[in-house]
Amino acid sequence: MKRRALILAFCAVPLMSWADEAATPDKPITALNNALLKIMHSGKKVAFAERSAVLRPVVEKVFDLPLLLRNSVGNVRWPSIPEDQKTALLDLFTQFTVASYVANFDDFNGEKFVITPDTRKVENDIVVPTRIVASNGDITKLDYVMRQTDGQWRVVDILLDGSISRVAVTRSDFRALLAPADASKLVDSLRTKVANLAAGKPA
Repeated sequence: MKRRALILAFCAVPLMSWADEAATPDKPITALNNALLKIMHSGKKVAFAERSAVLRPVVEKVFDLPLLLRNSVGNVRWPSIPEDQKTALLDLFTQFTVASYVANFDDFNGEKFVITPDTRKVENDIVVPTRIVASNGDITKLDYVMRQTDGQWRVVDILLDGSISRVAVTRSDFRALLAPADASKLVDSLRTKVANLAAGKPA
């Protein structure tokens, strides 16, 4: 498992039980962690495209991807982007999110996922602290910021080491690729990143 894409940021968890899985803020993260463990166990003996195809429905359920994308682009710039580019961006942003997880959780070396009980409230959101514990005891901290919409808890940001916002990092990366009312360079960049990850290259 590589740590580099955690700030960008198998078998699928059965979706028919999602009402139960999303009942409390920690349940979607449990579902995501279980899916990641399965993909780590399957590893590279299963094709990248196959792992991506079965992980994507879980990611789409766990994450509020439209909100993450809009916040990453910025609320000022987002309305001016043409609708066809918004559609392409959402699809590629989803592919990139999935591909980042598949590329970085590609083997199993005794890691454990631990959701700690010390959740905290930030305005209307709940932060669910998660720890990835390596077999040698090293710990990677991931705090998932959860928001309830239409009765479902979904991820609206990820904090690496408890403070580094994925949305803020992504917004900084996206800024140089956005022109007034034009996201074509960002579309091309995300497409390239997805292709690179699928080919085993850095994004």
